[in-house]
Amino acid sequence: MISVDNLAVEFSGATLFSDVSFVINPNDKIALMGKNGAGKSTMMKIVAGVEKASKGQVSAPKDTVIAYLPQHLLTEDNCTVFEEASKAFQLVFEMKERMEALNKELETRTDYESQEYMNIIEKVTDLGEKFYALEDVNYDAEVEKALKGLGFRQEDMHRQTSEFSGGWRMRIELAKILLQKPDLILLDEPTNHIDIESVIWLEDFLVNKAQAVMVISHDRAFIDNITNRTIEVTMGRIYDYKANYSQYLELREDRRAHQLKAYQEQQKFIADTQEFIDRFKGTYSKTNQVSSRERMLEKLVPIEIDEVDTSALRLKFPPAPRSGEIAVTVTDVSKSYGDHVVFKDANMSIRRGEKVSFVGRNGEGKSTMLKSILKEIDIDAGVSELGHNIKVGYFAQNQASLMDPKLTIFQTIDEVAKGDIRKHINNILGQFMFGGDDVDKKVGVLSGGEKTRLAMVKLLLEPVNLLILDEPTNHLDLKSKDVLKEALKSFDGTLILVSHDRDFLQGLSEKVFEFKDQRVLEHFETIDEYLKRNRIEKLADINL
Repeated sequence: MISVDNLAVEFSGATLFSDVSFVINPNDKIALMGKNGAGKSTMMKIVAGVEKASKGQVSAPKDTVIAYLPQHLLTEDNCTVFEEASKAFQLVFEMKERMEALNKELETRTDYESQEYMNIIEKVTDLGEKFYALEDVNYDAEVEKALKGLGFRQEDMHRQTSEFSGGWRMRIELAKILLQKPDLILLDEPTNHIDIESVIWLEDFLVNKAQAVMVISHDRAFIDNITNRTIEVTMGRIYDYKANYSQYLELREDRRAHQLKAYQEQQKFIADTQEFIDRFKGTYSKTNQVSSRERMLEKLVPIEIDEVDTSALRLKFPPAPRSGEIAVTVTDVSKSYGDHVVFKDANMSIRRGEKVSFVGRNGEGKSTMLKSILKEIDIDAGVSELGHNIKVGYFAQNQASLMDPKLTIFQTIDEVAKGDIRKHINNILGQFMFGGDDVDKKVGVLSGGEKTRLAMVKLLLEPVNLLILDEPTNHLDLKSKDVLKEALKSFDGTLILVSHDRDFLQGLSEKVFEFKDQRVLEHFETIDEYLKRNRIEKLADINL
């Protein structure tokens, strides 16, 4: 049991939260929720021991292991993937080496009656009790199993970590955390860089094998599937629900309705009391009653209604210009990088107005196919072409990072705005929650979600009839994702969508292209039907 007692955090005189207390029990699976800026990540860092609170403390039994996966990692690149993941068992290996060294020393010493000899025996005994109490584990097999579950292939095990992107190195760190089997796992946006199959593997691990878990996530399906408790951080305090996210939303609405009713009743009581005071103040016979009611008002504790995030991302794509009947044609396309075959003899035809999803494990060629369609890379064989009068709007995975960090928000949009629309830049930015002085902020200081929203503004400045979105929801909060999804539903052009977010994909695409084993397979079904047919939710297709 981990106890959080009377935590308070203050920045420059402003209070982020205060008097926060809760207990994390074994096997609790907690979703830490709240609007951006409420203090979720700060609270998680305090529980992890990475940051200190202004007041209060976090206490836990001796030898409690708390593992923390932040949103951004600083990694070293001096070993292989397998070696880095094996560091999860570093303490075990060091314990074994220490025991072996002490036993060897005992074999060579002859001072059997000395105190030093007795001390060594005592150390060996103590280490032995701890070591042999550990579960008998095939450590190499466990490392391999975790890495494969998170999307690594057998041939990746002995590649240098420096060869992998930040998202893949995040997976290595996640594998290390899972292998340690800590008492509490703290995860801050763990699904941002992993594909659907790996997310489902992670869900299964956290539900069936992990002990206590606390997670911050904007992936609705993920948090609904793994959590049994929701702690909401709002207005400097917390509310604790023994419910998953969807149930918590309903309970929160009930709570706010009760708050609103109590607030209205209190306001009526205040008004009636004040009216009595104003009416009879100075009336001798009512002096005591007036004084009593004045004291009552002074002692009254105002009822607060929980804040509602009223900022709204009002997103609407411009009408799509008319295009030819066929938007995208891919015929017998093959692509390799050296000896690595990404896909071969791939075929696809996407018609005007169709909404399709590209799915498959990371590295199977989804982004490569997008780049071949856009002529950003050369293909080895076949033909990839756009249809008549196709105008493309493209959101790449690294779109946010491509913006100049030295420019302001306004300058970033002013660079790409053409004609009369330049007169309306402030209005457009305001619709994307960049109001007032925000437009003068440098891109370099924006959060991941803010950069993604700004990249979306750029995408909206010119009418297009083919939207290609590669992981557009990374760093977007739940509310922004819902608004983007509704805008895409009403978009009257053609949509190609790559996303690992199952909840976001639901209801968006009527056709799925699956990238698997160097092939591209076409399925005339929704993402839900695809997942069900492949039994991915039961982990049948994941090679553990």
